[in-house]
Amino acid sequence: MNEVVVVIPARYDSSRLPGKPLLDIHGEPMIARVWRRACQSGATRVVVATDDERIASAMRPYEAEVMLTERDHPSGTDRLAEVAVRLGLDADTIVVNVQGDEPLIPASLIDQVAWRLADDASASIATLAEPIGDVETLFNPNVVKVVRDLYGRALYFSRAPVPWDRESFAQRPDHLETDAWLRHIGLYAYRAGFLAEYVDWLPSPLEQLEQLEQLRAMHHGHRIQVALACEAHPAGVDTQEDFERVRRLIAEEGGAT
Repeated sequence: MNEVVVVIPARYDSSRLPGKPLLDIHGEPMIARVWRRACQSGATRVVVATDDERIASAMRPYEAEVMLTERDHPSGTDRLAEVAVRLGLDADTIVVNVQGDEPLIPASLIDQVAWRLADDASASIATLAEPIGDVETLFNPNVVKVVRDLYGRALYFSRAPVPWDRESFAQRPDHLETDAWLRHIGLYAYRAGFLAEYVDWLPSPLEQLEQLEQLRAMHHGHRIQVALACEAHPAGVDTQEDFERVRRLIAEEGGAT
């Protein structure tokens, strides 16, 4: 397989949880736990990409590779593109974006999304999904849905309940009769060459309507491979409640990383 580089974008500022990457989880900053999980994958390199010296300083005792990036990137993907350029990565190098607020992410999912991209030379991006089994999740606009073709490539991403079951929903909108619905998991693998193109594009109309960044790539004709996650993807930390839940789960595991 091509070289795989994991990049963990970590911004200090957060509207809900300021300094989120440095929140203490049983004696370690959250970003360190994410980094360690990534290091358990088959990646050849793991880089923490941050806009703040405080995060960089926190990771130095771990001898982690850290890159201080520009502060004004509009998205994590733009931050990845900067890292890919500064590292001088070949166009075919696979870059996996692991969010800095996912201290429970399984290394197996990192490997899976990288392999999925490596297996499809025509795809520029790979990502993951899991089945939706209840109507509350399906109709929740905060849950992103994805529809795939026969070859596992994304047809569309939406906050709406797609596909729409015209017959069943007209009779029983509170019941799911098939396993046709998939929840998108926000773990991405990119080809470094694609990232160099992406930063020059303006947001697309559908992206602006749905507020889904991956639609920009599809707007420009790039293929996205979508694999069914090989194991459960634990939710990340967006709120104080999420943070307390993660602390409890890690304590129950005996502090395991």
